[in-house]
Amino acid sequence: MELYNGDLYWPTTESEDVVLERPDKKEHYDVLVIGAGMSGTLTAYTLQQDGVDFAVLDGRKVGTGSTSANTGLIQYSNDIMLHELAEKIGEAAAVRFYQLCLDAVESLDQVAKDVDASDIYIRRDSLCFASEEADVAKLQREYEMLAKYGFDVEWLDREALRERFPFEKPAVLITKGDAEVNPLTLSRQIIRHLSKQHVPIFEETSVDEVVSDGDGWIVFTSNGTFKANKVIFATGYGPAPLLDSHRIDLNRSYAIATNPIAEFSDWEGRALIWETKRPYLYLRTTPDGRIIAGGLDEDKAETPHDEAIMNDRAERVREKIAELFPMYDLEVDYAWVALFGESVDQLPFIGEHPNRPNLFYLLGYGGNGTVYSMLGSRILSALVRGQSHPDADLVRLDRT
Repeated sequence: MELYNGDLYWPTTESEDVVLERPDKKEHYDVLVIGAGMSGTLTAYTLQQDGVDFAVLDGRKVGTGSTSANTGLIQYSNDIMLHELAEKIGEAAAVRFYQLCLDAVESLDQVAKDVDASDIYIRRDSLCFASEEADVAKLQREYEMLAKYGFDVEWLDREALRERFPFEKPAVLITKGDAEVNPLTLSRQIIRHLSKQHVPIFEETSVDEVVSDGDGWIVFTSNGTFKANKVIFATGYGPAPLLDSHRIDLNRSYAIATNPIAEFSDWEGRALIWETKRPYLYLRTTPDGRIIAGGLDEDKAETPHDEAIMNDRAERVREKIAELFPMYDLEVDYAWVALFGESVDQLPFIGEHPNRPNLFYLLGYGGNGTVYSMLGSRILSALVRGQSHPDADLVRLDRT
């Protein structure tokens, strides 16, 4: 499966490749983590913190999967608003899930500090604007529910927005405590950190088959056979073996990185920006002064190679940025398209296979994949150590 296509920006920010020595393979591990992208590296980080005996396998060189195409907006707010989620799963469960996401943003901040990546994990506010007048009531309801449960939020009407930003929208909801990240650098820094801790990481080790061995699992790979008590699939938007995928939709989204902008005095706090419209525009800045923006999601599980399509979508995204910030002289320096997955209820799938004991999944489907991966790593670390987790039911694989 081709996860992305086009000219990626993040690899240009990495001056050094991750160089890993091929580790010696043990006869048996307690846990095998399949995948060394953002989901896999965060899972490995948490398992290492918790003293688990494990190894990591990845079919590619580390950092060359979906993580390279991630636009790096870290938000606790979800593609499904809190009040909408409450209507689906109940208010208490919805609020708890949002709190878990906010906790995960804080945890990611600590991970970045631990792996010497604080300079690329930058805390930001998020600004969500009503795309049209009809969306104001929905945004107002979201503000009221977030405020009711103690989330740090701010409401701006049209006039208040005009005083602080150069664009005009019917209303804006500002949430506090989010972040932006260079996802490739964070993932690679975690790998470097784990390597120093002597965690065995097997690159270019593609998984061919996973077979039950009574209580454990045999994993057949291009690098021989591995045995483990438990297996965690943290495979991003790639295939999730032995799992029914009918409740998962794969789509594609377009993104660009612009030329560097001299200064952002008109962009208060360089907040992350998105909107109520679906599919939505999303944008952020980078430490070297670029704007990364994306959207124009399409219900197609393939990445186009047609240059005319790519150029058209890139220009449309650039024009959307220009509508908000007409003072910037914008050019498209990088443009790409990437697959992303969504579950039918907009929540991730995290936990143990309902019919195959000791087979686990961390599938962070949705716009908050990195946040889901962080909170999921904690749930899975508890489960593979034989402990229960109080929030596991929220994201279990067999939920209805």
